[in-house]
Amino acid sequence: VDGLTSVASSFGPKETLDRLEAQIKAKGLTVFARIDHAAGAAAAGMALRPTEVVLFGNARGGTPLMGDKQTAGIDLPLKCLVWQDEAGKTWLSYNEPDWIARRHGLGAASDAPRHAMTGLLAALAKAATST
Repeated sequence: VDGLTSVASSFGPKETLDRLEAQIKAKGLTVFARIDHAAGAAAAGMALRPTEVVLFGNARGGTPLMGDKQTAGIDLPLKCLVWQDEAGKTWLSYNEPDWIARRHGLGAASDAPRHAMTGLLAALAKAATST
């Protein structure tokens, strides 16, 4: 998928999510929400493999992007999706900050925070998914 990075996890969905949340908090970021799509499906009488989104960030990172183009706010705060495929493999996926910049036509003023987000997301994904 264009603009989406997916990283295979060495852990199951719950452990990947818990590791991700711990890493987010360790970096001083705020976890705004965890959205459990599988639980929502179950409440509607439907089945869905583990699928959960974690929304997180801080104003210092996202505000410069929204200050450039407010429409970037539709893609912020940052989010990671932890999901399990049909073979039982767990994945962590996230929108690439460069894709967000292209999507909203962000200018050079957003380069530094966007590059920081890129490094942050890669580090979080690695810490959450690998031993």
